[in-house]
Amino acid sequence: MNEKEIIQYAINNIQKSGAITVEWKESNNDSTIDGKLLLHLNQHTIELYAEIKRELRNIHLFKIEELAVTKNPFIIIAQRIFPKIKEELRKRNIAYLEANGNIFLNKNEIYLYIDGNTPIELKHKTTNRAFTKTGLKVIYQFLIKDCINSTYREIAEVTDTGIGTLNTIFNGLKEDGFILQLTKNELQIENKKKLLDKWVLEYEKRLKPTLVIGTFRFLNKDDFYNWKDIPLKKGKTIWGGEPAGDLLTNYLRPEELTLYTNEETSELMKNYRLVPDLEGNIKVFKQFWRDEQENTNTVHPLLAYADLMNKGDRRCTETAQKIYDEYLQDQF
Repeated sequence: MNEKEIIQYAINNIQKSGAITVEWKESNNDSTIDGKLLLHLNQHTIELYAEIKRELRNIHLFKIEELAVTKNPFIIIAQRIFPKIKEELRKRNIAYLEANGNIFLNKNEIYLYIDGNTPIELKHKTTNRAFTKTGLKVIYQFLIKDCINSTYREIAEVTDTGIGTLNTIFNGLKEDGFILQLTKNELQIENKKKLLDKWVLEYEKRLKPTLVIGTFRFLNKDDFYNWKDIPLKKGKTIWGGEPAGDLLTNYLRPEELTLYTNEETSELMKNYRLVPDLEGNIKVFKQFWRDEQENTNTVHPLLAYADLMNKGDRRCTETAQKIYDEYLQDQF
């Protein structure tokens, strides 16, 4: 479903009740928005700046909130918005409209909240060959080391990838405009920030779920509050997610702990006094990179940024932005 179809479906579905009429005006002079949505309800009219997205993810929330401030009043329109993201939008009082007619709006003494319409399912296009589980590991190395001009053998060794697979990944990145062939033997990454954004999204959907080791809690509850004092095994286990965000910025108090490790589950439980618990507040994932980071107890800032952006709540996205500004901005 393209943007025109999304707005058409949304308008048709919200008008079915007969209580609301809607007009849509395309944006001609303002590139920061897609258009304006006019809602007519009980002799009241609200004109809203609008952004249209096919699919809304946690990583988009920071920019949407910025738009909601600079383009007030604002509404985000999407084919489908997942429940947790809708909850975050309502917390931030950001209006939204789904293609099925579900809406939230709290502006100028008008409150609209419809959430019972059946979602219009997303039909995903075939994933680009570069953004498979293996491809995401390779792209990660390109983003943190800019090693795109290393030999295939060197890249294969660092990423534990077959040379034939690397050729497929390179071709996929070229097709999407992320690699430019400068000379016969020299390549350059193009649209690097766009590649980072795409990697963050695809990492959460395709790679991270395959890395899950388990969910745990500490045997001693007080260990959670003293997590910084826990001696992690160097080169084997490091902090990701919220604890990495705290250590990198001193801005976030973690409500959930994330570990990336090469230790066996039995070792983890013994070394850090962990107990398996599906409702626990410690998430453990397998490391997907081969080079050991012996001089730090956190993942690379790029991975911490991805973990936090994909959480979606305000405290995590603000911390992710601080990580980006301090550690990543100059690279992208």
